[in-house]
Amino acid sequence: MPAVVLMLTALAVLAIAYRYYSAFLAAKVMVLDATRVTPAVEYNDGHDYHPTQKWVLFGHHFAAIAGAGPLIGPVLAMQFGYMPGFLWLLIGVCLGGAVHDFVILAASVRRKGRSLAAIAADELSPMSGLVTSIAILFILVIALAGLALAVVNALHHSAWGTFTIAMSIPLALAMGVYLYKIRPGDVVGASAFGALGMVACVFLGEPVARSALAPWFTLSREGVIIALAAYGFIASVLPVWVLLCPRDYLSAYLKLGTIAALIVGVLVVNPTLQAPAFSEFIGGGGPIVPGAVFPFVFITIACGAISGFHSLVASGTTPKMMMNETDARAIGYGGMLLEGLVGICALIAAACLEPGDYYAINVATEKFTAMGLSMVNLPAFEAEIGEALVGRPGGAVSLAVGMAQVFAAVPGMSSLLGYWYHFAIMFEALFILTTIDTGTRVARFVVQEFIGRAIPSFRRTDWLPGSLIATTLVVGAWTWFLSTGNVTTIWPMFGIANQLLACVALCVGTAVIVNAGRERYAWVTVLPLVFVATTTLTAGWQSATRKFLPMGNFEGYLDATLIFVMMACVLLVAGDTAVRIRRTLAARATVPT
Repeated sequence: MPAVVLMLTALAVLAIAYRYYSAFLAAKVMVLDATRVTPAVEYNDGHDYHPTQKWVLFGHHFAAIAGAGPLIGPVLAMQFGYMPGFLWLLIGVCLGGAVHDFVILAASVRRKGRSLAAIAADELSPMSGLVTSIAILFILVIALAGLALAVVNALHHSAWGTFTIAMSIPLALAMGVYLYKIRPGDVVGASAFGALGMVACVFLGEPVARSALAPWFTLSREGVIIALAAYGFIASVLPVWVLLCPRDYLSAYLKLGTIAALIVGVLVVNPTLQAPAFSEFIGGGGPIVPGAVFPFVFITIACGAISGFHSLVASGTTPKMMMNETDARAIGYGGMLLEGLVGICALIAAACLEPGDYYAINVATEKFTAMGLSMVNLPAFEAEIGEALVGRPGGAVSLAVGMAQVFAAVPGMSSLLGYWYHFAIMFEALFILTTIDTGTRVARFVVQEFIGRAIPSFRRTDWLPGSLIATTLVVGAWTWFLSTGNVTTIWPMFGIANQLLACVALCVGTAVIVNAGRERYAWVTVLPLVFVATTTLTAGWQSATRKFLPMGNFEGYLDATLIFVMMACVLLVAGDTAVRIRRTLAARATVPT
């Protein structure tokens, strides 16, 4: 099938969903009010609560939610063929993911920017608030390890890629100082400086990789993990305007620009999809995803369709910076639609690879040999790029090759395959790093709230000792999982954890809608809740009993235990939601008209 058919179909459906469905959600379900004072204005402290211009905040929010999930998940799910992933991305994001993000963001803005756990305690019960906190802590740690895994596999022993990513940090610091201290509000100037700087870093990466500076940027796998941990720690502690917001804004420009270029490239080149619509592994037995298309495609592709991680951003940093309540429609619903489009672009790029090249990158050499496939274009790609690409699982490298192949097919670009590949690696790494900084910060908020139940001073997000202790606990936990796991253990755990958190958030969102007296619209969250809960609980049970427990070691037992704990948390919150809604409706029915 020509790739242009999938692309045009996706663009049309997403545009219709934003125009009509998001308008319905904003006007009828959450009833957004432009005159209501937001937490960013009411509690402006210049640290966490900080009024931010709509499109700058959109850039931060999109960069924070759009991590490795919409890029890596569709690539790994290509094992089933491109059609299952395409349908799940398109339908899931319109009716599930965007609704999930928008409802939680609007609810948090109405509640002083409080976290998902705090909203659960208010709208459901203190027990649900405690259970949600526990679930969030488990899920955040696993999610951050899963997101970081792709960048570790892509950047180790790559001086060009590491240099490019490292230089984005001083660029972001300079942007923050310029935008908030030197010339406040000069978004155009800061954007131009940042965008041109990032492009320059890509081109400077090649001479650096060939110079005496190369050893400084050639890191081992352990070295990349340490660098990621240091970055996550620092970004979590600094004020949002110093690094997090300008870096996410800079990343959003690059991300959106690259996605726009990829869309144009697909429309111009119209590459043929080499992957089958439905592969022979659709019933299971594949070398990458350990199961059948049901239920595993729904946890392999998480963030591009629906992602519980987004509820932490939507009730974490973003509501504390929103200047106008009505901005939630563009930022919450619109931002998630864009992430769905990112996932579809990644899927199309990966589907353009020859199956032999795809599996040569994503499975171990002995498995690839047993499959009886042969590489087609990969040896030539390795020669032109100057790096070994075989046996680099995780999805990041195969996606970069697919993107580079599309860009290099544009007239006049055929000689720039190596530059396009490293540009794509930078593009992917920026997606992941901006989720790591925001995710670590959100996890810090959750840990401080949790410890604050016993030590009240921890509840103050501006209390430096509390921030440092909480951040150390978070970074240490996800770094341990990242160091001891691999793609076959971390990614399924990440997908299950992520979707189970989405179930918790949809339960809370349903309670918010019902408690506000708009129960006739509760179906907007109940329908995706039922579907995601069914698929994820099934995948969790199968993964724990068929994969992790049979491993027979500490890591396997720990992973299975965490899955069971998270499943129990979701069932408890779902049961509490049903009880609370029944009581609310019963009490409302006894009140005289």
